[in-house]
Amino acid sequence: MVVNNRLKCLLVFVFWGISMALSAQRKTEAIRYGDLDRWVVRKVTESAIIGKDTKTLYGIGPADTIVGNEPFDPKDSPWATSNVYAKISGVTKASVSVYPEARGEGNCARLETGIEACSALGIVHIKVLVGGSLFLGRSLEPVKGVSDPWSKIVSGVPFTWKPASLVFDYKVKLSGALNRIRLDGFSKASEVKGMDMAVVNLILQKRWEDKHGNLYAKRVGTLVVRMDRNTDWVNGATFPILYGDITKRSDYKPYMGLLTGEAARYSLNSEGKNVPIQEIGWGTEDDEVTHMILEFCSSHGGSYVGSPGNTFWVDNIRLGY
Repeated sequence: MVVNNRLKCLLVFVFWGISMALSAQRKTEAIRYGDLDRWVVRKVTESAIIGKDTKTLYGIGPADTIVGNEPFDPKDSPWATSNVYAKISGVTKASVSVYPEARGEGNCARLETGIEACSALGIVHIKVLVGGSLFLGRSLEPVKGVSDPWSKIVSGVPFTWKPASLVFDYKVKLSGALNRIRLDGFSKASEVKGMDMAVVNLILQKRWEDKHGNLYAKRVGTLVVRMDRNTDWVNGATFPILYGDITKRSDYKPYMGLLTGEAARYSLNSEGKNVPIQEIGWGTEDDEVTHMILEFCSSHGGSYVGSPGNTFWVDNIRLGY
């Protein structure tokens, strides 16, 4: 009887310990406004030469309505979207690819890949493929050109923690096309091999600036997920963040590599200039983290590449510890 009681006590403590460990692993912390319930509504009127339409753009942050052609000030929200106000060669244009959508008692974000057309006097002059994206950072408005899109974005936010995972709810609807298209506004659409996929990137960096204002970074943490199939809502999906040099891992893919060349992200240096963040190597698990880049996109192929109709719903974004 004594043995049995001791065994019962041991089992209770073992199960209690397992329960506590699982509870610790499942602790999550929401990113500010990451529940995606509150949205800013913006009314931007395009130039008369292209129709003088008033477009509705949506941003993440304290509920508000802004009327007028002015750069978006996200106030205390760390989020930005691919919805932008552009003014190119004196012509005002709005682009919309991210929308709030009712879900339960709140909202989620719907990210769509589509074609944005710009016409003057009823004649279509420019067509550009636009992917929907939701990210930490901000767009530099008004956008003044379609070349080098990353240079128009401040990527990432200051961040010093080391979360174990990214947790969020999502739903995916792919276009069904076997290949993608590239459409950049300067030439006719061309085919790009491979199916379009929704993608999530979370990059933890240790950044620094040299005396010339150049920004450098070591990659400390990595999470890259490509969604290659249709799903209904998946709630509380948990994706682990990998630390250190991950190139020797069996599950490493080239697209998880350092952000260099055309893939380099940009950020403001101490002089207020938006410059490339040059990822020069892999950090270690013990390196400090100074910034986090987090991106949700309806297409994975980079600027102006994707399949119209790809749709990616996201909700309840948080970090697991």
